Amino acid sequence: MDTREALTEHTNKLHKHLVQFQELDLLREKAIDEAVQLCKEGKPFSTDKINHWTGKINDHAKQGISPTRVFVSDDMVREFVNRK
Repeated sequence: MDTREALTEHTNKLHKHLVQFQELDLLREKAIDEAVQLCKEGKPFSTDKINHWTGKINDHAKQGISPTRVFVSDDMVREFVNRK
């Protein structure tokens, strides 16, 4: 394998990793939006889905260059809703 092929392979691997991160992050953001909406409506909500995707993102980050995310508590959601 020549240098150009090696660089192309490496770049493709990084791109694939970041695309997977974006997909996971979108799922996490959707879960956050759902929890925030329920909280705004005064309905019961859970951060389980958010933290499920957070765990997946953090595991994924161990394999490459993508960032990690913070686990979310119920209080964090309430504080966010009350600030708006």
